Amino acid sequence: MTEEELFKKLLKIEALYSGATTDGEKLSALNAKKRILKRIEECKPVDPPIEYKFTLQSIWNVKIFVALLDRYNIKAYRRPRQRRTTVMAKVSVSFVETVLWPEYVEIQNEVDNYFSAKVDNIVIELMNKKGL
Repeated sequence: MTEEELFKKLLKIEALYSGATTDGEKLSALNAKKRILKRIEECKPVDPPIEYKFTLQSIWNVKIFVALLDRYNIKAYRRPRQRRTTVMAKVSVSFVETVLWPEYVEIQNEVDNYFSAKVDNIVIELMNKKGL
């Protein structure tokens, strides 16, 4: 998978969680973002934001998760003495369960697969150069 293919796949994941129904919508990341932001606003009166504590595995996971929060205008923060892999955010339960966390997991899986394939290729190339 190339970086361009990964980027296209990530855009499709975003479109999926925004409720896209046609190919045109899937290609339009801006419209997907607007729909998700609208969903967040619609959830506020019924399902008000609460403070969530997300504990992630690595700093790379944190970077992806914080970028996702930024995309939806959700402020990420950390309390004093919390680990670097902890992210705090105020967000509604329904948004976390239906959009944020599933989208993060799917994006993280794609990124993990991409980097795993790259590392495998590097290892194979090094083994071939050393004649092992």
